Amino acid sequence: MTEARGLTRRGTPGARALVRAVGRAPLARRAWAEAAYCLIGFPLGLAGGVLLAVALALGAGFTVTVVLVVVGALLLIAGLQLARALGAVHRRLAELLLGDRTPAPPPLRPSGRLVSRLDARLWDETGWRSAAYVLAKLPVGCLGAYAVLWWLSGLVNLTAPLRWAVFGQHPEPGSAEGMPVLTPIPFGGLEADTFAGTFLAVAIGVGTLLCAPWVTHLATEVDLWLIGALLGPGQLADRVRDLEETRALAVDDSVALLRRVERDLHDGAQVRLVAVAMSLDMIRQRLNESESEGKGENSTGGGSGGGGEPLDVARLRQLVDGAHYNATEALTELRDLARGIHPPVLDDGLPDALATLTARSSIPVDLVTDIPERPTPAIETIAYFCAAELLTNVIKHSGAGQAAITVAQLDDRLILQVGDDGQGGADADAGSGLAGLIQRVRTVDGRMNVESPDGGPTAVTVELPLHA
Repeated sequence: MTEARGLTRRGTPGARALVRAVGRAPLARRAWAEAAYCLIGFPLGLAGGVLLAVALALGAGFTVTVVLVVVGALLLIAGLQLARALGAVHRRLAELLLGDRTPAPPPLRPSGRLVSRLDARLWDETGWRSAAYVLAKLPVGCLGAYAVLWWLSGLVNLTAPLRWAVFGQHPEPGSAEGMPVLTPIPFGGLEADTFAGTFLAVAIGVGTLLCAPWVTHLATEVDLWLIGALLGPGQLADRVRDLEETRALAVDDSVALLRRVERDLHDGAQVRLVAVAMSLDMIRQRLNESESEGKGENSTGGGSGGGGEPLDVARLRQLVDGAHYNATEALTELRDLARGIHPPVLDDGLPDALATLTARSSIPVDLVTDIPERPTPAIETIAYFCAAELLTNVIKHSGAGQAAITVAQLDDRLILQVGDDGQGGADADAGSGLAGLIQRVRTVDGRMNVESPDGGPTAVTVELPLHA
């Protein structure tokens, strides 16, 4: 019994939240913006759709006749230009009222002779996609108008008692005529023939207003889907733009890598090797001086007692120790630099490399790997460096006591997830190292998703192709 009461208490906040969401929906700014979008979009879509349909129908009809084929082609081109303009208007309206920012398709810039330019405009893919949207807007606009009807009928029904009190002539009780109750769904002609009956209209109006935001949301979601699918740049243009961006990211990443290698060599290993060379040169010079002094003593029979200083063994030992230390440090830095370009542990595969990485971690890390098919070396390298960078972030910034790394293969994709039980709050847009990881992942058509609410936990998922 106690457990049942506990379940009821736990279930109550969810029900209350649902009731509050339904009750607040008609008062939300988004709901009124969607209603305004449907209200404005219906006459705009109706007028534009009718004009475009007439232009395309006349153009297609004229092209059947050989004599009027040029006129038909010009009408079709005019219709496509009209569709482009109407598409831009609808896209702008969605941006202003709904905040949906769909990128504009590339402008049409035909070149060549007149026939070539006309042919390019006639086979304008963006124009035909815009025409498809404008024609599809006709039924979608009707759906939006129907959604607005829910708002209007609900608001009108709320004023039923006021209209009963203000407008004088009332029907007699029991008469056939009464005040009509508006509903977006026909219920058989409801009427209020008494003042008490007007409160039934108010109740119906409240219920209608509670449902109205969901109907308008459905209409706008369908419209926004059509805008994204038909009024955007298109899959080919998106792919070209994405390839241009990833190519630029790959070039920038390679340049940054070369600069880092040059900087590490110049400031680290090169300086130490120069110090080694100077120390060895000083040792050689001191040994040459000592050797020449020994020959001089032998030629004079040792009578002069030697004019030079004796060989300083302690000084030579100090120079040798310094050269040995610098050579060791330079070797270590070169090894670390080579590991930063391609870790040798990856030669045995990504699971073994991640096992070595987690074994060196200062916090406990649970590692789970399931990769039946080995990815290409480039993908393994990116996955390894992503895991290493994310694990470093966990150790330095999250305050977590435990982390987990999971690597699995899903169809032809490699899924890497790094999670922790830390304080959360990781944001890729805050200028952190996560932005660099996103850029590196995008160079091979990968994706990265960061889920890190305040208070934790954090889960970063990297999705990569098996073959770059």
